[in-house]
Amino acid sequence: MRILVYLGHPAHYHLFKHVVASLESKGHHVQIVIKEKDVLRELLEEAGCPYQEVHERGPKRNKLDFAFNLFIRDIAVYKIAKKFKPQVMLGTSAEIAHVGRILGIKSIVVNEDDYEVVPWFGRLAYPFASFILAPSVCTVGRWTNKKISYEGYHELAYLHPNHFKPDEEVCSLLAPDGGRYFILRFAKLTAHHDEGRKGISAEVAKSAIKLLEPHGRVYISSERILEEEFEDYRIAIDPGLMHSALYFSSLYIGDSQTMAAEAAVLGTPSIRFNDFVGEISYLEELEHRYGLTYGISTDNPDRLLRKIRVWLRQSDLDEEWQRRRNSMLNHKIDVAQFMSDLIESFGHPSDSQLVASDINHAPQSHQ
Repeated sequence: MRILVYLGHPAHYHLFKHVVASLESKGHHVQIVIKEKDVLRELLEEAGCPYQEVHERGPKRNKLDFAFNLFIRDIAVYKIAKKFKPQVMLGTSAEIAHVGRILGIKSIVVNEDDYEVVPWFGRLAYPFASFILAPSVCTVGRWTNKKISYEGYHELAYLHPNHFKPDEEVCSLLAPDGGRYFILRFAKLTAHHDEGRKGISAEVAKSAIKLLEPHGRVYISSERILEEEFEDYRIAIDPGLMHSALYFSSLYIGDSQTMAAEAAVLGTPSIRFNDFVGEISYLEELEHRYGLTYGISTDNPDRLLRKIRVWLRQSDLDEEWQRRRNSMLNHKIDVAQFMSDLIESFGHPSDSQLVASDINHAPQSHQ
């Protein structure tokens, strides 16, 4: 079977890397297409994964620019798909839904953000997609008939114990004295759905660092341009070691949704500080059902600092979070395996009329 996988962010490489490896090991032909973003190209090249790249034109200052760039990407993906002739297209972007509809190719749009949080994406992608693959807690608006539900999170496609083994080498790099260290993450928050949302300010970051430094080293991973006063804290490791760094970290604080969820499923105490708190179902589940992350909105920085103080004083924090992580894993699936099996099911002639409800009720193997 010929499968096109479209990646638009470094997180998408991690999301699909084990799926692609599993499919290729079974003899399927996978074409990876990327939109350049941060270290995405570097991750693929380091892993030795061949890819084709889709280029944008011009700035993204407003919705008109966004629409123009989407049109340019649609054309580029169309040309690649027309030549490659995939039977299934998989990705987290609207382009595959548009091109799939035009060329009559099954498209699976993968998302874990609720429709209410990313309504523009939903309106652009969901009407044209063949299927929407999303966690059971995630809403997809009025397109529920297309939703394929599963008990899991994107992060369990690459951080599930079946796939992820932390590399202890990172400890000698980040804590050579054997002490504790902490990771702060600054996201850009410049996507169309981030409009009007705030995250960690320089002032809040300075206050958090002041609390943390007496207890261990502080490292910052930043997607946005880092203020000069924080340059000495910038984490300088191979991007491939970042998840191991997060696993061994004593605490994660950031305004990135994805890294907060990654820390949570790894069993690292996680605080997300942004204006999406209370709105995203999978993070709310990780917080309120499993107690693995803690959300604080930006209008309450004092609450953030109080939480840091409490966790720094808690002697059994690491053990408690691993217990909570194990509880979560007992209820969730290996998402990479689920996606691989799902995609293969589209190659069976008997499944040519498969609908989302058939897959939603298929048995799932839980950890």
